[in-house]
Amino acid sequence: MASAFMKTNRYSQIIEKIFFTHHRPGERFLSFAREEIERVAAELDIKLPKNVGDVIYSFRFREELPETIRATAPEGLAWVIKLAGKAQYKFVAEPPWIIQPNPGLIRVKIPDSTPGIISKYALNDEQALLALVRYNRLIDIFAGVACYSLQNHLRTTVEGIGQVEVDELYVGLDRRGAHYVFPIQAKGGRDRMNIVQIEQDMALCAEKFPRLICRPIGAQFLPDGGIAILEFAQTNDGIRLAGERHYHLVPKESLTEQDIELYRSIKESD
Repeated sequence: MASAFMKTNRYSQIIEKIFFTHHRPGERFLSFAREEIERVAAELDIKLPKNVGDVIYSFRFREELPETIRATAPEGLAWVIKLAGKAQYKFVAEPPWIIQPNPGLIRVKIPDSTPGIISKYALNDEQALLALVRYNRLIDIFAGVACYSLQNHLRTTVEGIGQVEVDELYVGLDRRGAHYVFPIQAKGGRDRMNIVQIEQDMALCAEKFPRLICRPIGAQFLPDGGIAILEFAQTNDGIRLAGERHYHLVPKESLTEQDIELYRSIKESD
């Protein structure tokens, strides 16, 4: 715990220095370059990790920005860090949205199809989550579309954004013959789903798969080991949650007739 705190504290000092070097009261947008991280760290006599980008990644997906930065956001807005090109970033003040699973949703039991050796050695991280989603065809079940994993950890560049990485990319086909692309963001451990990632996924699909229907998906472990699947869509008010289901992988013996009857009634009322 102490080492994690020390790392966060070091990162906070760096990001604060960068932010207030560029910030002017009332502004809602400011840019900075990756190279500033190393320069500021040297000025503050702070040792950087081998992966310099972890400083930015930490505040985009794991930790809150320091209070000193959050306090400068215009009323009703919050600062987020976005990509702005190769080795370029930007702070943007926009309406806040904390993406987290709805604890009140019904949990759907799914007979666990995970190979035993995978279950034995799987960790509680995004790779384990992606494996469980894949072996149990949770994207197919959630989307109602025949889906196929196209690529893991697709890393590419998108015009105007820079390098983008998607945890896994699925393509799909429905009964009408329409083709879909499902960019998946998986979150295990302390990582949180982030609207910035969803925006990047949608931009990637628009550029690389313009003729496919894009349905961005977030997958996250629930505290008890269940799996939440969330779908997002672009609206006139920005990106919004379009659907959410929670699944619980169980031995087939745990799926009762009462469960099946309950799920049938839910389907009929949808």
